[in-house]
Amino acid sequence: MGAEVDAVSQSSMRLKQEISLLHGVCLIVGNMIGSGIFVSPKGVLFYTGSFGLSLVVWAIGGVFSVFGALCYAELGTTIRKSGASYAYILESFGGFLAFIRLWTSLMIVEPACQAVIALTFSGYLVQPFYPTCSAPYDAVRLIAAAIICLLTCVNCMKVKWGAILQVISTVAKVLALLVIIIAGMVKLAQGHNHNFEDSFKGSKWNPGDMALALYSALYSYSGWDTLNFITEEIKNPERNLPLSIAISMPIVTVIYILTNVAYYVVMDADTVLLSDAVAVTFADEVLGWARWLIPLSVAISCYGGLNSSIIAASRLFFVGSREGHLPNVLCMIHIKRYTPIPALLFNGVMSLIYLCVRDVFQLINYFSFNYWLFIGLSIASQIYLRIKAPNMHRPVKLSLFFPVVYCLCSVFLVVVPLYSDTINSLVGIGVALSGVPVYFICVHLPPSSRPAFLGKMLDVISLYTQKMCLCCVASPDIDLDNIDPEKIE
Repeated sequence: MGAEVDAVSQSSMRLKQEISLLHGVCLIVGNMIGSGIFVSPKGVLFYTGSFGLSLVVWAIGGVFSVFGALCYAELGTTIRKSGASYAYILESFGGFLAFIRLWTSLMIVEPACQAVIALTFSGYLVQPFYPTCSAPYDAVRLIAAAIICLLTCVNCMKVKWGAILQVISTVAKVLALLVIIIAGMVKLAQGHNHNFEDSFKGSKWNPGDMALALYSALYSYSGWDTLNFITEEIKNPERNLPLSIAISMPIVTVIYILTNVAYYVVMDADTVLLSDAVAVTFADEVLGWARWLIPLSVAISCYGGLNSSIIAASRLFFVGSREGHLPNVLCMIHIKRYTPIPALLFNGVMSLIYLCVRDVFQLINYFSFNYWLFIGLSIASQIYLRIKAPNMHRPVKLSLFFPVVYCLCSVFLVVVPLYSDTINSLVGIGVALSGVPVYFICVHLPPSSRPAFLGKMLDVISLYTQKMCLCCVASPDIDLDNIDPEKIE
């Protein structure tokens, strides 16, 4: 067995291309339609002050996300490496900024977000059994841990298994939202339109409130970059990546706007603002005996979003390791299933750790500054590459109008938190800067100058990981345009 593993280790191991167009659309829709649409309407309405302006903000959020997704379609087909913004920043602006982006994701952004989604899943799953009180803390945590472990194992077994589960969850959650939309439209057809009379009354037009309302909307739209994390696993990415975006983005935008219209038909502003779970309140008022479907649909929605997030995060750490920014153990692939098991396991462990933190929402708020900074920086790399490498092969080539507008909006979204949420923004900046000495010691310094104990420790971890997970280090020079058919995929 050892000789066989060594022989395979010498081969050029590559991630298999198993993500089809249907799976791509479901990954994007599944990651975008998560817990956000069930909680964000309250935040959007609070900061806009009116139903009319809140619907405008939801539409703006959709258009803004379409711009970003289109820019990522060009970047994803031009720079055909997994890792999304990390890969684009690395290609354009070098290793230091790419490492800081990776560091913030590694330390808190990805695992904390997955912990929140898992807790939302378990909370809505358990809550129906405790109608008159809060769900037990330990039960919610244990179920959240179980779903993280389950989905991590599923994605370790085979890429396509996770994709098939994503298709099922996406169909289920879209059907659940359709129930809300249809119920709302029926009420509207019956003449329940009084909530839309003078719908812009009380609107808050100041930039600070508009920006905060947009944050809530964009939280629900986040996930449009999912496929760019796994570009190397997409079948025919030059066709399927932009087509997946073109199909999924309008679907999500229309569903979100119609869902909010359904909410507003049934509930007045005060009811929405007083509700901690808008969809559950909606179900209580409209669906009667079938109201239990909504907590179940929220759980299914969170399940799909968590699965997409696990896939994307593990590929990000895999690519970072392959580029030398993380230990080699994270860019190992199973010798038969060709899945990045060590990266998946690391991501799962980090998520489990954050389940111990009670207020993970506050931790995520720390990084709103970093999130929009690096998204804007990755889109800026599109403009930079147009100037630096005008002759680079671009299967998808957009007008510069799209990245320029997106970058200007990103600057607005980065500057506003520094003024309106200074403390959290400064904490986020501080954690990002903590990656500077790590980069200097572990990446910038030549191996001979690094602490000796560090290298020995990583070698031991790498050896035992190879033995226990049947993995070997992937080829550092993956070229999807020139795959040798005689090599292992």
